Amino acid sequence: MLLDPAQWRSFQRRRWGIYGILVLAYMTVFFHRMAPGVVAGELMATFHTSGAALGSLAAMYYYIYTAMQIPAGVLADTLGPRVGVALACLVAGAGSVLFGLAETFEVAAIGRFLVGLGVSVVFVGLMRSNTQWFSERYSGAISGATLLLGNVGAILAAGPLALLVSVVSWRAVFVGIGVLSFATAVLTAIVVRSRPQDAGFPSVREMEGLAPHPERHQHWLLDLRGVFRTPAVWPVFFMMFGVTGSLFAFVGLWGVKLMQDAFALERTAASLYTTVALAAFALGCLLMGSLSDHLGRRKPVIVGTCTLAVLAWLALILLPWGPGWTGFALFGLLGFSAGGFVVGYVAAKEVVPPGVAGMAIALVNTGLFLGAAIMQPAFGWAMDLTWDGTSIAGVRHYALSDYRNGLWLSCGFALLALVAALFVRETRCRNLTLASR
Repeated sequence: MLLDPAQWRSFQRRRWGIYGILVLAYMTVFFHRMAPGVVAGELMATFHTSGAALGSLAAMYYYIYTAMQIPAGVLADTLGPRVGVALACLVAGAGSVLFGLAETFEVAAIGRFLVGLGVSVVFVGLMRSNTQWFSERYSGAISGATLLLGNVGAILAAGPLALLVSVVSWRAVFVGIGVLSFATAVLTAIVVRSRPQDAGFPSVREMEGLAPHPERHQHWLLDLRGVFRTPAVWPVFFMMFGVTGSLFAFVGLWGVKLMQDAFALERTAASLYTTVALAAFALGCLLMGSLSDHLGRRKPVIVGTCTLAVLAWLALILLPWGPGWTGFALFGLLGFSAGGFVVGYVAAKEVVPPGVAGMAIALVNTGLFLGAAIMQPAFGWAMDLTWDGTSIAGVRHYALSDYRNGLWLSCGFALLALVAALFVRETRCRNLTLASR
């Protein structure tokens, strides 16, 4: 069903307007994910915490995010992205404001919990929206572009945030982000539509002269059980668990502090290294998603980048490096290697029926955040094992040898991801449930 030029322009405006609003919401997801790494010192001083306790506070986001991924997938496949993302932004906004105003560790943990609860729905809703508003031929590329843009929020939570908190307090930053989330919720409710049909357009497949995907006809519990019983989904789950979970745990909390403690860098200078890692991660997502579409293959990209991730962690542990080009190169390699994970989302949705794509994406995304939720405090715990008791202004100071304990754990996670990647099913960039009919 072809659209005339005026209808096509209208469709394009609506499609990109929806995408832009949902990506804005997604940027705040990444900001909240990575921001504690830059203000780790302030948080430790404000709440008088150990490394393990700070890791638990930061990981509170990951705990609830992980638990909410399956409900988020169900919500995306049933009520649609519009309802889910609007509610998510309201809850995340309230949590961010509470975190910024918290006077005790317990209240801060509640705020962090609410932030994780809210933002847990955004990514799955955005990815589900992409399956409705964009052609399947460009699944890898649009997924890569989505992660690239989302990582702008992560980059803002690195170097730019370090500069900002030298001017205003960390509390003001989190209150401001909460207000932005409230505004995004309003925009989502007004502009976003879950499917082209809801905005008066035919489906994208119909525009391409193809039959629309069959609608879901059974209860969502049966659909969810079917996703859980699909063996091909689980290798992607464990790949996400290991390679991206370890990266997010490190860059989101411990990377900046490593550069401060081990090399005596100021926070702004130290944050440049995590900024490079996040920028390389964003670039890796875009390039690997596009490369997978170009090759017509998923598995080689996933296996290759997981191998690179293992090598990157080993290089951080074993090679002589420090501030300057060697540090930037290794942090960049670490971020870039994890970028191949974006192909996992596409591989997962291509082994289940299209009507439950949101649930499949949510399931493998659970692996990612479960990995980060475990790794973030585990990294701090590993450092606490050999900490010599040194504190500066009430903040624990760790040696490079302490950090190597956590880096070895991270390398182990990446190795697990590589083993899982070897079992990922090749889809050749098509939905296998339809190709078999």
